[in-house]
Amino acid sequence: MKLLYLPLLVIFYVIPTAAGPIEKVAELIRQGNVSELSKLFAANVEISIQNEDNVYSKVQAGLILDKFFSQNKPISVKIFHKVNSNPKYQFAVVILNTQKGPFRITYTLKDTDGSLVLIELRIEPEKAR
Repeated sequence: MKLLYLPLLVIFYVIPTAAGPIEKVAELIRQGNVSELSKLFAANVEISIQNEDNVYSKVQAGLILDKFFSQNKPISVKIFHKVNSNPKYQFAVVILNTQKGPFRITYTLKDTDGSLVLIELRIEPEKAR
C-alpha cells in the first residue's frame, strides 16, 4: 500500500514549482543581471540607494543599478518577507549578500496593463541583528 503512493511523492519532488514574479526579481538581483531586471521596470521607477532617492526613467534606473552592482558584487540572496496575496500589487524584502557586506532590498511590483512591473526599489545596508 505504501508503495502505491511513492510515485506521487516522486512527482511532487521532481517537478519544480513555478517561480512567481517576486522570486524572479530576487534571482535577477542575485545574478546582478541589470539588463533583464530593467525589462521589468515601469516607465518611471522610484529608486533609493543608501538614503539617496529619486524617480528615474527605465534607462536611468538601469544605469544606477549597474553602478551599484559593479561596486557590490552579489553573492547570494534570501527572500526575507513577501506579500503576494494581491495579484495586482506585490511586495518583497530580500537580503542580498555581497562582497562588501549585506544589503536589505525592498521592492514593489504593480500590475500595469496586465503585467507586473517594478515601481519601487530600495537598497540599504543591512543592520546587524
